[in-house]
Amino acid sequence: MGGEKQQLIEETAAHLAKSDYVYLTHFDRLTAAETAELRESLLPYTAEFHVVKNRLLKRAVKQRGLPVLSEQWLKGPTAIVVGGTEPAGIAKTLVAFSKERLKLTLKGGLVGNRLMEAPAVEALSKLPGLEVLQAQLLGALMAPAQKLVQMFIAAPQSLLRVLQARN
Repeated sequence: MGGEKQQLIEETAAHLAKSDYVYLTHFDRLTAAETAELRESLLPYTAEFHVVKNRLLKRAVKQRGLPVLSEQWLKGPTAIVVGGTEPAGIAKTLVAFSKERLKLTLKGGLVGNRLMEAPAVEALSKLPGLEVLQAQLLGALMAPAQKLVQMFIAAPQSLLRVLQARN
């Protein structure tokens, strides 16, 4: 294998190492301006959009020890989205962009070591953002403690009301 190809495989593998997920997209007929707009919409998540050659992506995935990608995903022009820490938010951005432009379609993705077909990525995009999920979890953890405190406060208050009513 030529040195240039090996360097491209290493570069693609380095992109894959940036996060624990990768989304594969088909970007046929996407203009340079639309690509720039997509990249800009991914900036808040610190995610990156990279056009890759399917053959090199397949080798980079193998080199990184990731699950084998579907052959269907490795047909036509492919771009990967990697980086950032919020896979659901990034999926939401990709789905919204694909519905707006109709020139970008999701092929699938890899979250952790789990392959996800395009419908699963779309389902992931419907989840609330990381901050909302953290707030919901915190609320669920705090609810029993709040009820316990309310119970401890309610007992003396009830006793106080009974004593005040008696006087």
